[in-house]
Amino acid sequence: MNQPHPRAGSDKKQRKWFNEFPDPMVLIFMVLVAVYLLTFIIPAGEFARELVDGRNRVIPDSFQLLAETAPLHFFDLFLAIPQGMINASPFLFIVFIAGGLFHVLQSTGALENMVGVAANKVGAGNSLRSRNLIIVLGTFIYGFFGVAVGGENNIALVPLGVLVAAAIGCSRLVGVTMAVGGIGIGFALSPINPYTVGVAQSIGELPLFSGWSLRLLMVLTSLALLSAYLCLRVVKMEFHDDQPAEMSKPLHEYRLSRQDLTILGIFLIGLAILVTGVFTRGWYIKEITAIFLMMAIVIGFASGMTANQLVKRMMEGAASVTSGALVIGLAASIPVILQDAHVIDTIVKSLSAILEGTPVAVAAVLTSIIQGIINLFIPSGSAQALITMPILIPVADLIGMSRQLMVTAFQIGDGLTNLFIPTAGGILAMLALGRVSYAQWLPVIVPIMVPIYVLCWVMMVAAAYLGY
Repeated sequence: MNQPHPRAGSDKKQRKWFNEFPDPMVLIFMVLVAVYLLTFIIPAGEFARELVDGRNRVIPDSFQLLAETAPLHFFDLFLAIPQGMINASPFLFIVFIAGGLFHVLQSTGALENMVGVAANKVGAGNSLRSRNLIIVLGTFIYGFFGVAVGGENNIALVPLGVLVAAAIGCSRLVGVTMAVGGIGIGFALSPINPYTVGVAQSIGELPLFSGWSLRLLMVLTSLALLSAYLCLRVVKMEFHDDQPAEMSKPLHEYRLSRQDLTILGIFLIGLAILVTGVFTRGWYIKEITAIFLMMAIVIGFASGMTANQLVKRMMEGAASVTSGALVIGLAASIPVILQDAHVIDTIVKSLSAILEGTPVAVAAVLTSIIQGIINLFIPSGSAQALITMPILIPVADLIGMSRQLMVTAFQIGDGLTNLFIPTAGGILAMLALGRVSYAQWLPVIVPIMVPIYVLCWVMMVAAAYLGY
């Protein structure tokens, strides 16, 4: 008896909308083309700048249009791509080296053994409550690292989240969302963020990290929202994983050997050195990458690898994150187009003018939205503070907004958008290391960002009325 043929459209109906999302390279190239076309509409202009304490700051009310700037040639669109990759090279290299480090670490088995033993002790495989407890604890731990250590400084911890998710029977998507989301929110709303709050408060002549209580409340409640979203929604999401992270044996069979403890000790010592260097010596991507490389070499030899085996493991790890690294380079070409066309200052000037004459509470919310838009074009928090705060601080004084509230609005707009804009190199680097593509990430992170933004806006409005 002949079986009826399925209708041609049946497969399409069963597909989720996010499976039809463009490839990350296609998506970002579309944004790049759109930005290039905008340069023919937005007039070129610049603010004058002055050197203050070794930093270039914008002089308010010094904006002038540039009449003699030639429009970008079509060839410049493609020249921006290699230039963006050159500009983003520190992020590319940290992804390659971190990918190699974790492949070496995972090949020793020490990391999996540690996660397996820890998950078994808390009963991860026994109940839904235990699984949710681990997700909540993991989210807040990653959030703490984001608050205290920073963003890109925690890139080495992302694959650990994937292993934790595997131990509790969840997909790679859960582990990456727990790690990247926790770090991103912690860094975005940190009461002690030196890159955004520190720079912005110094420009606003405010005591360093003052007004911390509001930001602490924001980060704690936002992490709680992310935890609930993970437990209730992300764990149920369909995720197509070409290389699923799986535990190699049942949890009760895991043990930690002396060699495992030695390898984990080396890893923790390396992280301790890294954190110390970040806080006491101002280390950033270049130094962190060097520490990762040293950790990989020491861990490899401590596990008994030969030099050739170590190099092979490093190359395999680097190869596994190549596509994610290239996405970072392509995204970095977007600011190149804007800089070459001299339109960034024009965008800043136009957006800041919207705030004049608006009520304080409304202006606070608008500022966060404006800073989020600017962050797409200037994806560095400290650079954005140096460009926008000299303009926004006088605006705050004119409309009766406290400088502290203006700094907080700037921080929310700059920080939270990093979790979903294509020009945030640090987040893209973490996604590359976790092997979750930007196209897979967007449909997961965007829905939870809506209530987090609303939460922060409500708190800012309340703070405005309470005289914050």
